[in-house]
Amino acid sequence: MLIATENLSRSEKLRIIEQLWDELSRDPGSVESPAWHADALREAETRVANGEAKFLDWEQAKARLRQGDA
Repeated sequence: MLIATENLSRSEKLRIIEQLWDELSRDPGSVESPAWHADALREAETRVANGEAKFLDWEQAKARLRQGDA
């Protein structure tokens, strides 16, 4: 089933996303992570353990994403 979203407002689209996320998160075990996700997590853990990871607070991260520097 496809939902026609092109005529929805931004807030309506966000409400749909929130509703879907709420429904999916009720049973997280039923959603299987893709194989690459475990690799990405291991890589991140290795960077943290080696002191190579750089962290931003949420406001800095949002600003960086908005600037396209992600």
